[in-house]
Amino acid sequence: MLFNSYEFIFLFLPLTAVIFYGLRRHSTFNAALTWLTLSSLFFYGWWNPAYLILLVTSIGVNFLLGNTINRNPGKTGKYVLYAGIVFNLSLIGYYKYAYFLTETANYVAGTNFHLETIILPLAISFFTFQQITYLVDSRAGLTREYSFLQYCLFVSFFPQLIAGPIVHHGEMMPQFQRLEERQKLAENLAVGLTIFSIGLFKKAVIADGVAPYGTSVFADAEAGVAIDFFRAWGGALSYTMQLYFDFSGYSDMAIGAARMFGIVLPLNFNSPYKAASIIDFWQRWHMTLSRFLRDYLYIPLGGNRKGPARRYINIFLTMLLGGLWHGAGWTFVIWGGLHGLYIIINHVWRALRRNAGPPRFPRIAGGAGRALTLIAVIFGWVFFRAESLDAALALVESMIGLNGAALPLAIAYRAGPLVPFLEATGIMFTQISGAQFMETWMWIIALVPLALFTPNTQQILGNFAPALDFRADRTSHQLRWMPSRRWVCAVIVLLSIGVLSLPQVSEFLYFQF
Repeated sequence: MLFNSYEFIFLFLPLTAVIFYGLRRHSTFNAALTWLTLSSLFFYGWWNPAYLILLVTSIGVNFLLGNTINRNPGKTGKYVLYAGIVFNLSLIGYYKYAYFLTETANYVAGTNFHLETIILPLAISFFTFQQITYLVDSRAGLTREYSFLQYCLFVSFFPQLIAGPIVHHGEMMPQFQRLEERQKLAENLAVGLTIFSIGLFKKAVIADGVAPYGTSVFADAEAGVAIDFFRAWGGALSYTMQLYFDFSGYSDMAIGAARMFGIVLPLNFNSPYKAASIIDFWQRWHMTLSRFLRDYLYIPLGGNRKGPARRYINIFLTMLLGGLWHGAGWTFVIWGGLHGLYIIINHVWRALRRNAGPPRFPRIAGGAGRALTLIAVIFGWVFFRAESLDAALALVESMIGLNGAALPLAIAYRAGPLVPFLEATGIMFTQISGAQFMETWMWIIALVPLALFTPNTQQILGNFAPALDFRADRTSHQLRWMPSRRWVCAVIVLLSIGVLSLPQVSEFLYFQF
């Protein structure tokens, strides 16, 4: 079931909330938690009931392993932890990477092994990583034994189950236990509905609206069609904006849906295209994944404790594996490797800048850093999105001008005296679609400033603790959400436009990871 579907918005979400609050008020607390857990499992099983067995089995095995580790802090607990990590990684390895590993082995060894069709279970990367953190923290003595009901809800809670955020037990378990207390029901519903409506608008209207302009370019690159400079950049920027508003929209909808039940999720998306550096970017993009990679991969590898050279190796390995986590393909590995190199270069540059002192023109330096970061991210997205390495490389070649630049003839008719100058710079005028060209760049011109300069959802809702660990900053009074008639009207408009766009329903991009 998708957040951006009629079934979820008009049936599942309101029915789940009404019965949950009814049980909490008129029955036992455990009855309310049981209902929320069963609803979450139903939400997952809606996609493919067969894989509900996989989710429940994973939850049961990890619950038993976690309790065993808690009761055995010595060597037994250590071996149980190793067994749990192997169990969880084996699930991901089979369902997500079996094809990739088989194809790679066939290519290297010249063999012809074949696997039967394996359907990737929805959210397996997210709920598996979440449970690995629980086992590791159990070994570190950071957890205690919980009831199976609470643990099951911790893993399966539907707002964060499908595509994150990857939550810690310490963030969620205390909140589930506090649900028994009387809460500000009206405030939670109002704040949650507002955040959800903003997210729905981002996804259904903006992300799905700009998507076709990137999709057509990447499809042509995969088919071997020659793509010129402007069309290549139009496609790359369209996908850059699509992915931004798709993931931002999902993150808002997840936070909003959880808030309707009195649960505050950790922030997972914080205006990453405003980042001043690539390090800053990864502190803003998929923040809970970055936290997981840092705490459970980078630091265990040695972090920065063994000198600069080892630190850079650890960074590169962490990002390579982070890329592979996103998808079983060499394009994702290259994307992760690129970001590993970006981060290493960023650390080296910071070290050099510390010795050189502050920049002479800090605003110009800051603007240049933001622009360079965004350009590096866009080139990375080409590998992230492309279906094959050949398509990605072809598009990169076009983006750096190796395939020339072309504009529609319709522009030549209106450019008048500028035409000879443009032709002298190497720009050609061809029979490409003027309408599609203009639509592409109109979307880009509208969305880039929206992503770079406007307050994000958390800033707008900053007075009402919209996410865990979010620090409210200064935002103009007009953009601060308050329970007022003006904001009620705004939310109704956003929700209505989002709902009216639902006939064009599409999956969230991060569902495939």
